[in-house]
Amino acid sequence: MTQNIAALIDHTLLKQNATKDQIEKICEEAKTYTFASVCVNPTWVNLSAKLLQDSPVKVCTVIGFPLGATTSAVKSFETTNAIENGADEIDMVINVGALKGQDYDLVQKDIEAVVEAAKGKAIVKVILETCLLTNEEIVKASELSKTAGANFVKTSTGFSTGGATVEAVKLMKETVGSALEVKASGGIRSLEDLQTMVEAGATRIGASSGVDIMQGLTSKSDY
Repeated sequence: MTQNIAALIDHTLLKQNATKDQIEKICEEAKTYTFASVCVNPTWVNLSAKLLQDSPVKVCTVIGFPLGATTSAVKSFETTNAIENGADEIDMVINVGALKGQDYDLVQKDIEAVVEAAKGKAIVKVILETCLLTNEEIVKASELSKTAGANFVKTSTGFSTGGATVEAVKLMKETVGSALEVKASGGIRSLEDLQTMVEAGATRIGASSGVDIMQGLTSKSDY
């Protein structure tokens, strides 16, 4: 059971003031617990890949983070660069403003640019930032992610007005069905939180509280 829980967790450190020592620490923790991945900003991908090269733990990074408002060309380049540096998984932020403005072609092509850059080299998770979206927008963003060929839809960056909710996870899973997986992130601080999200349909959990979760504690972390 403990091992199964660990395999759900992307052990996350995305703070802008994260230091090399802190990255080294989360990589060591990830190896100790055999988390699914460490999720770090692109500047730390190469170091993380070196630290984790003899372990099954993957390196996950974020693209267009946290606002999603960079251009598709930039997101594509970021993706290519991250993979060259050792990233196995890509968590990209959608163009939220374009989605809310109903420019669905732009949103889909933005996702496709990252999917194409990652094809055959890394899986792609699409961050919707559900706290900023209506239910209808969550459904639409999930549909666009599916059409664009992504592997996951993900709830949140953890840097906006809210994190994962059971309602959003259920809605995302109902929309993508078995074609895509769902990652819940933002505000998951305990084993109970994790289990609730898994019951709602999530198969991956983004959390900076992985160690506390594994130890049965409740973290005070805000991601």
